Amino acid sequence: MTEPLSARLRASAVEVWEAQHHHPFVTGMGDGTLDVERFKVWLRQDWLFLIEYARMLALGAARAADLPTMTRFAGLTRAVLEDEMSLHRSYAAQFGISESELLAERMLPTTQGYTDFLVRTASQGDFAELVAALLPCMWGYSELGLRLAERGRPAETRYAAWIEMYASNDFAELAAWCRELTDRMDGADRGRMERAFATSSRYELAFWDMAWSGERWPG
Repeated sequence: MTEPLSARLRASAVEVWEAQHHHPFVTGMGDGTLDVERFKVWLRQDWLFLIEYARMLALGAARAADLPTMTRFAGLTRAVLEDEMSLHRSYAAQFGISESELLAERMLPTTQGYTDFLVRTASQGDFAELVAALLPCMWGYSELGLRLAERGRPAETRYAAWIEMYASNDFAELAAWCRELTDRMDGADRGRMERAFATSSRYELAFWDMAWSGERWPG
C-alpha cells in the first residue's frame, strides 16, 4: 500500500521535526523550567503571526476548488481572528502583557520571513503548495502538544495550559483534516510541495530559536 503523501512529506523533514521536539524552548515548556521572558517573546510574536496566518487561511478559502474545503478554510479564518486571538489576549494578560503592548509589537526577522513566505505561497503558488506550507503549522503543534502531554504536565500552570491546548482532541482533529487535505493533493507537483513543506518546517524550528536566542533586528 502506498504511503500517504502527508507521511512522505513528514519523513522528508524528519530531522527538522525531531529538532523541534528537542529544542530547549520546547523541553523547557514541558518541564516548566523555561524562562518566562523567553516565553513572552514567543507569545508576542505568535500574536503577530496569527494575523498573517489568518490571511493565509482566507486565501485558502478563496482558492479552494470545492465548497466543503472553502467552508472549512473560511471557518478557520474566522476562528483565528475571533477565537484564537481572543485567547491570546487573555493568555498574554496572565504573563503581564497588555493588549496595547501586543498591538505595538514589531515583527522580528524570523516572524517576518515566515509570514511573508506563507502569504506569498498562498497567493502566488498553487493550492497544493498552500496546503503543504500549512501542514507543519497544524500537524507540528499537535504533535508537540501530544508528546509533551505524554510526559506529564509541568507545575507551571501557564505552560501546562499551552500543552493542554495543543494536545486537545480538537487540535488533533484539525491536524488530521490538514493531513487528509494534503493526501488529496497527490497528483500535484511533488517537488514544489516538498519545498513548501520543508520551508515551513524550518521556519517552525526557527520560530522557537528566535524566542530562545533573543533575536533582534540589526542596528
